[in-house]
Amino acid sequence: MEYRVLGNTGLSVSPLSFGASSLGSVFREINDKEGIKTVRTAVDNGINYIDVSPYYGLTKAETVLGKAILELDREKIILSSKAGRYGSDEFDFSYKKIISSVEESLNRLHTDYLDILFLHDFEFGNYNQVIEEGIPALQYLKKEGKIRFYGVSALPLPAFTRILEDVPLDVILSYCHYSLNDTSLLELVPLLEEKGVGLVNASPLSMGLLHDGPVAPWHPADKGVIKVCKETAEYCKKNGEDLAKLAIQFSTSNSQIPTTLVSTASEKNILKNINWLKEPMNMELIEEVSKRLSPIHNHTWPSGNKEYHQYISQIGGE
Repeated sequence: MEYRVLGNTGLSVSPLSFGASSLGSVFREINDKEGIKTVRTAVDNGINYIDVSPYYGLTKAETVLGKAILELDREKIILSSKAGRYGSDEFDFSYKKIISSVEESLNRLHTDYLDILFLHDFEFGNYNQVIEEGIPALQYLKKEGKIRFYGVSALPLPAFTRILEDVPLDVILSYCHYSLNDTSLLELVPLLEEKGVGLVNASPLSMGLLHDGPVAPWHPADKGVIKVCKETAEYCKKNGEDLAKLAIQFSTSNSQIPTTLVSTASEKNILKNINWLKEPMNMELIEEVSKRLSPIHNHTWPSGNKEYHQYISQIGGE
């Protein structure tokens, strides 16, 4: 597996990386043994970057991942976690909470440092608190050696543009904006390269839109978007191809996108995902898929609190 450098961090990351949300039983109930085995398989087959959060499974994902880390060489893993989000509607980006949250994560993960820490879904927080307390907490943790690099995660791309105008960051984590149905993340790349900010892409399947299984009832996309994606998946299936395979190959093939997170707690699935990277891309089919997805290309959905949406209206929309 090839490796790519993450901004100015100097970290070399695998193009496909492991999102540990599935270890928290957020998609289906899993046992610790199954989760640990999946992590081991991912690492043994070249994946060297793992991302998690205390929010996933309300700390279960970190707990299971911590057990897996005990069986691995920590120095060979690039590990990131998050702070600031602790429930579906529970956000706290205060200085004190970020510090205590990281200490708790380190204990669960059985490590004395994180390679990267993200403020999780910061568009839901009070922006002034994020800037005046959250970022200084990250700076303190970096100075103390608890974290090596820091950044933020969010869905709306303007949230990144805004915060990068105000504070320097090492890394950002964006999701659902570099996939077959949405390539709007590329608009942000020149700014990130100018500032030397590393880019982590997540959700190449657009949170389950780009595969031939059912879409979760909680998915925030509108019915029109879901319909087009399901019809496209069916078209691929009739042509003997898996839309999920095309989506993962597409998202990991662009060298401007250093790494793309996928989440699974299945050893079989992670091996399948890794092996897809070794197979040639069916460019003819990808072109046809892109045409079929073009009516919904770059369609997204709202994310963030009232304050964030007021900011968006002031700048003329996303």
